[in-house]
Amino acid sequence: MLGAIAGDIIGSIYEHSPIKTRDFPLFAPNCRFTDDTVLTIAVARAILDGTGYLENLREFGRRYPDAGYGGTFRRWLLADDPRAYHSWGNGSAMRVSPVGFAFDTPEKVLEEARKSAVVTHDHPEGIKGAQATALAVFLARTGHGRQEIRRQIGESFGYDLGRSLDAIRPGYGFDVSCQGTVPEAIIAFLESDSYEDAVRNAISLGGDSDTLACIAGGIAEAFYGGIPAGIRDRALVLLPDDLRSVTETFCARFPPAASTSG
Repeated sequence: MLGAIAGDIIGSIYEHSPIKTRDFPLFAPNCRFTDDTVLTIAVARAILDGTGYLENLREFGRRYPDAGYGGTFRRWLLADDPRAYHSWGNGSAMRVSPVGFAFDTPEKVLEEARKSAVVTHDHPEGIKGAQATALAVFLARTGHGRQEIRRQIGESFGYDLGRSLDAIRPGYGFDVSCQGTVPEAIIAFLESDSYEDAVRNAISLGGDSDTLACIAGGIAEAFYGGIPAGIRDRALVLLPDDLRSVTETFCARFPPAASTSG
Protein backbone atom coordinates (compact mmCIF):
# COMPACT_ATOMS: atom_id res chain seq x y z
CA MET A 1 0.00 0.00 0.00
CA LEU A 2 2.89 2.37 0.68
CA GLY A 3 3.91 1.95 -2.95
CA ALA A 4 0.56 3.42 -3.98
CA ILE A 5 0.97 6.34 -1.58
CA ALA A 6 4.50 7.12 -2.77
CA GLY A 7 3.32 6.97 -6.38
CA ASP A 8 0.57 9.44 -5.62
CA ILE A 9 2.99 11.85 -3.95
CA ILE A 10 5.60 11.60 -6.71
CA GLY A 11 2.97 12.11 -9.41
CA SER A 12 1.09 14.89 -7.63
CA ILE A 13 2.85 17.82 -9.29
CA TYR A 14 2.30 16.43 -12.79
CA GLU A 15 -1.47 15.93 -12.54
CA HIS A 16 -2.17 19.34 -14.05
CA SER A 17 1.23 19.79 -15.73
CA PRO A 18 1.65 16.48 -17.56
CA ILE A 19 4.98 15.35 -18.92
CA LYS A 20 5.91 12.80 -21.58
CA THR A 21 9.28 11.77 -20.23
CA ARG A 22 10.67 9.41 -17.59
CA ASP A 23 13.40 11.92 -16.76
CA PHE A 24 12.18 13.93 -13.78
CA PRO A 25 13.20 14.33 -10.13
CA LEU A 26 11.47 12.14 -7.58
CA PHE A 27 9.88 14.12 -4.75
CA ALA A 28 10.12 17.63 -6.13
CA PRO A 29 9.84 20.27 -3.38
CA ASN A 30 6.12 20.82 -3.91
CA CYS A 31 5.10 17.15 -4.05
CA ARG A 32 2.28 16.34 -1.66
CA PHE A 33 -0.20 13.61 -0.82
CA THR A 34 -3.59 13.93 -2.52
CA ASP A 35 -7.04 12.38 -2.28
CA ASP A 36 -5.55 9.15 -3.66
CA THR A 37 -3.50 8.76 -0.48
CA VAL A 38 -6.23 9.86 1.92
CA LEU A 39 -8.75 7.40 0.52
CA THR A 40 -6.23 4.55 0.22
CA ILE A 41 -5.54 4.97 3.92
CA ALA A 42 -9.28 5.08 4.62
CA VAL A 43 -9.67 1.69 2.91
CA ALA A 44 -6.71 0.36 4.89
CA ARG A 45 -8.23 1.50 8.17
CA ALA A 46 -11.54 -0.16 7.27
CA ILE A 47 -9.68 -3.44 6.74
CA LEU A 48 -7.61 -3.11 9.92
CA ASP A 49 -10.63 -2.36 12.11
CA GLY A 50 -13.21 -4.50 10.32
CA THR A 51 -15.38 -1.43 9.88
CA GLY A 52 -17.29 -0.14 6.87
CA TYR A 53 -15.67 1.31 3.77
CA LEU A 54 -18.29 4.04 3.54
CA GLU A 55 -17.78 5.22 7.10
CA ASN A 56 -13.99 5.34 6.77
CA LEU A 57 -14.01 7.08 3.41
CA ARG A 58 -16.29 9.76 4.84
CA GLU A 59 -14.30 10.13 8.04
CA PHE A 60 -10.92 10.55 6.35
CA GLY A 61 -12.33 12.56 3.47
CA ARG A 62 -13.88 15.06 5.85
CA ARG A 63 -10.68 15.15 7.91
CA TYR A 64 -8.75 16.24 4.80
CA PRO A 65 -11.27 18.30 2.81
CA ASP A 66 -8.68 19.97 0.58
CA ALA A 67 -6.93 16.85 -0.73
CA GLY A 68 -8.23 17.32 -4.28
CA TYR A 69 -11.50 15.39 -4.56
CA GLY A 70 -13.74 15.63 -7.56
CA GLY A 71 -16.92 17.63 -7.22
CA THR A 72 -19.30 14.67 -7.12
CA PHE A 73 -17.25 12.86 -4.49
CA ARG A 74 -17.06 16.05 -2.43
CA ARG A 75 -20.85 16.33 -2.47
CA TRP A 76 -21.05 12.66 -1.41
CA LEU A 77 -18.72 13.41 1.50
CA LEU A 78 -20.97 16.18 2.76
CA ALA A 79 -24.34 14.58 2.07
CA ASP A 80 -26.65 13.70 4.96
CA ASP A 81 -27.68 10.50 3.18
CA PRO A 82 -24.70 9.50 0.97
CA ARG A 83 -25.56 7.28 -1.97
CA ALA A 84 -23.50 5.83 -4.77
CA TYR A 85 -23.54 8.00 -7.88
CA HIS A 86 -22.93 5.49 -10.68
CA SER A 87 -19.38 6.67 -11.27
CA TRP A 88 -16.94 5.03 -13.67
CA GLY A 89 -14.13 7.31 -12.49
CA ASN A 90 -10.72 6.05 -11.43
CA GLY A 91 -11.31 6.93 -7.78
CA SER A 92 -12.42 3.37 -7.08
CA ALA A 93 -9.14 2.00 -8.43
CA MET A 94 -6.77 4.53 -6.89
CA ARG A 95 -7.83 3.64 -3.33
CA VAL A 96 -8.11 -0.15 -3.55
CA SER A 97 -4.54 -1.45 -3.23
CA PRO A 98 -4.90 -2.40 0.47
CA VAL A 99 -7.48 -5.00 -0.57
CA GLY A 100 -4.92 -6.77 -2.75
CA PHE A 101 -2.46 -6.92 0.13
CA ALA A 102 -4.87 -7.98 2.87
CA PHE A 103 -6.97 -10.84 1.51
CA ASP A 104 -5.80 -14.32 0.66
CA THR A 105 -7.91 -15.64 -2.21
CA PRO A 106 -8.81 -14.15 -5.59
CA GLU A 107 -12.49 -14.54 -4.76
CA LYS A 108 -12.18 -12.59 -1.51
CA VAL A 109 -10.07 -9.90 -3.17
CA LEU A 110 -12.66 -9.41 -5.90
CA GLU A 111 -15.54 -9.28 -3.43
CA GLU A 112 -13.82 -6.79 -1.12
CA ALA A 113 -12.76 -4.65 -4.06
CA ARG A 114 -16.40 -4.57 -5.16
CA LYS A 115 -17.52 -3.57 -1.67
CA SER A 116 -14.94 -0.80 -1.48
CA ALA A 117 -16.05 0.56 -4.87
CA VAL A 118 -19.84 0.42 -4.76
CA VAL A 119 -20.29 2.89 -1.91
CA THR A 120 -19.53 5.55 -4.54
CA HIS A 121 -18.58 3.93 -7.86
CA ASP A 122 -21.40 1.51 -8.60
CA HIS A 123 -21.08 1.77 -12.39
CA PRO A 124 -19.81 -1.55 -13.86
CA GLU A 125 -16.64 0.15 -15.09
CA GLY A 126 -15.98 1.63 -11.67
CA ILE A 127 -16.32 -1.77 -10.04
CA LYS A 128 -14.24 -3.44 -12.74
CA GLY A 129 -11.40 -0.94 -12.34
CA ALA A 130 -11.21 -1.54 -8.60
CA GLN A 131 -11.34 -5.31 -9.01
CA ALA A 132 -8.69 -5.37 -11.74
CA THR A 133 -6.32 -3.24 -9.67
CA ALA A 134 -6.80 -5.26 -6.48
CA LEU A 135 -6.42 -8.56 -8.31
CA ALA A 136 -3.23 -7.34 -10.01
CA VAL A 137 -1.80 -6.48 -6.58
CA PHE A 138 -2.83 -9.89 -5.25
CA LEU A 139 -1.31 -11.76 -8.18
CA ALA A 140 1.88 -9.71 -7.95
CA ARG A 141 2.38 -10.43 -4.26
CA THR A 142 1.61 -14.14 -4.58
CA GLY A 143 4.41 -14.94 -7.00
CA HIS A 144 2.78 -14.62 -10.42
CA GLY A 145 4.96 -13.41 -13.25
CA ARG A 146 4.30 -10.48 -15.53
CA GLN A 147 2.91 -12.55 -18.37
CA GLU A 148 0.51 -14.41 -16.07
CA ILE A 149 -0.68 -11.12 -14.59
CA ARG A 150 -1.16 -9.74 -18.10
CA ARG A 151 -3.10 -12.82 -19.14
CA GLN A 152 -5.35 -13.09 -16.09
CA ILE A 153 -6.24 -9.40 -15.90
CA GLY A 154 -6.73 -9.14 -19.66
CA GLU A 155 -8.96 -12.20 -19.86
CA SER A 156 -10.94 -11.42 -16.70
CA PHE A 157 -11.67 -7.75 -17.41
CA GLY A 158 -11.34 -7.35 -21.16
CA TYR A 159 -8.52 -4.82 -20.93
CA ASP A 160 -6.08 -4.60 -23.83
CA LEU A 161 -2.78 -5.11 -22.08
CA GLY A 162 -0.91 -5.99 -25.25
CA ARG A 163 -0.14 -2.36 -26.09
CA SER A 164 3.23 -0.76 -25.35
CA LEU A 165 3.88 2.48 -23.49
CA ASP A 166 5.59 3.86 -26.58
CA ALA A 167 2.41 3.25 -28.57
CA ILE A 168 0.13 4.70 -25.89
CA ARG A 169 2.12 7.78 -24.90
CA PRO A 170 1.88 10.06 -27.99
CA GLY A 171 -1.92 10.21 -28.09
CA TYR A 172 -2.68 9.76 -24.42
CA GLY A 173 -4.10 12.62 -22.38
CA PHE A 174 -5.75 13.36 -19.08
CA ASP A 175 -8.40 10.70 -18.43
CA VAL A 176 -10.26 10.20 -15.15
CA SER A 177 -12.14 7.05 -16.20
CA CYS A 178 -11.26 3.60 -14.91
CA GLN A 179 -11.31 2.24 -18.44
CA GLY A 180 -8.85 4.92 -19.57
CA THR A 181 -6.55 4.71 -16.55
CA VAL A 182 -6.35 1.20 -15.09
CA PRO A 183 -5.10 -0.65 -18.19
CA GLU A 184 -2.46 2.01 -18.83
CA ALA A 185 -1.27 1.90 -15.21
CA ILE A 186 -1.01 -1.89 -15.34
CA ILE A 187 1.00 -1.67 -18.56
CA ALA A 188 3.32 0.84 -16.84
CA PHE A 189 3.99 -1.84 -14.23
CA LEU A 190 4.31 -4.63 -16.79
CA GLU A 191 7.06 -2.76 -18.65
CA SER A 192 9.02 -1.97 -15.48
CA ASP A 193 12.10 -3.55 -13.97
CA SER A 194 11.82 -1.93 -10.52
CA TYR A 195 9.40 -0.01 -8.33
CA GLU A 196 10.85 3.33 -9.37
CA ASP A 197 10.76 2.31 -13.02
CA ALA A 198 7.03 1.54 -12.79
CA VAL A 199 6.26 4.95 -11.29
CA ARG A 200 8.35 6.75 -13.89
CA ASN A 201 6.61 4.78 -16.65
CA ALA A 202 3.18 5.75 -15.33
CA ILE A 203 3.93 9.45 -14.99
CA SER A 204 5.59 9.58 -18.41
CA LEU A 205 2.26 8.81 -20.09
CA GLY A 206 1.18 12.39 -19.42
CA GLY A 207 -2.28 11.64 -18.04
CA ASP A 208 -3.80 11.69 -14.55
CA SER A 209 -0.30 11.29 -13.21
CA ASP A 210 -0.84 10.87 -9.49
CA THR A 211 -3.52 8.23 -10.01
CA LEU A 212 -1.59 6.37 -12.73
CA ALA A 213 1.46 6.27 -10.45
CA CYS A 214 -0.66 5.32 -7.44
CA ILE A 215 -2.13 2.30 -9.24
CA ALA A 216 1.13 1.23 -10.87
CA GLY A 217 3.03 1.83 -7.64
CA GLY A 218 0.80 -0.43 -5.58
CA ILE A 219 1.19 -3.29 -8.04
CA ALA A 220 4.94 -2.74 -8.31
CA GLU A 221 5.38 -2.74 -4.53
CA ALA A 222 3.65 -6.11 -4.36
CA PHE A 223 5.65 -7.54 -7.26
CA TYR A 224 9.10 -6.33 -6.20
CA GLY A 225 8.58 -7.11 -2.52
CA GLY A 226 8.55 -3.54 -1.26
CA ILE A 227 9.88 -0.13 -2.22
CA PRO A 228 13.36 1.38 -1.83
CA ALA A 229 14.09 2.67 1.66
CA GLY A 230 14.75 6.21 0.46
CA ILE A 231 11.38 6.40 -1.28
CA ARG A 232 9.62 4.79 1.67
CA ASP A 233 11.13 7.22 4.18
CA ARG A 234 10.44 10.28 2.05
CA ALA A 235 6.81 9.30 1.53
CA LEU A 236 6.22 8.63 5.22
CA VAL A 237 7.69 11.94 6.34
CA LEU A 238 5.24 13.79 4.08
CA LEU A 239 2.24 12.22 5.84
CA PRO A 240 0.65 13.75 8.94
CA ASP A 241 0.76 11.64 12.08
CA ASP A 242 -2.69 10.08 11.76
CA LEU A 243 -2.18 8.97 8.15
CA ARG A 244 1.33 7.73 8.88
CA SER A 245 0.13 5.69 11.85
CA VAL A 246 -2.50 3.82 9.82
CA THR A 247 -0.02 3.27 6.99
CA GLU A 248 2.69 1.86 9.24
CA THR A 249 0.22 -0.37 11.09
CA PHE A 250 -1.21 -1.74 7.84
CA CYS A 251 2.21 -2.34 6.28
CA ALA A 252 3.41 -4.16 9.41
CA ARG A 253 0.36 -6.43 9.40
CA PHE A 254 0.26 -7.01 5.63
CA PRO A 255 3.83 -6.71 4.33
CA PRO A 256 4.56 -7.49 0.66
CA ALA A 257 6.30 -10.84 0.30
CA ALA A 258 9.77 -10.83 -1.20
CA SER A 259 9.25 -11.36 -4.91
CA THR A 260 10.66 -14.25 -6.89
CA SER A 261 8.63 -13.45 -9.98
CA GLY A 262 10.09 -12.82 -13.41
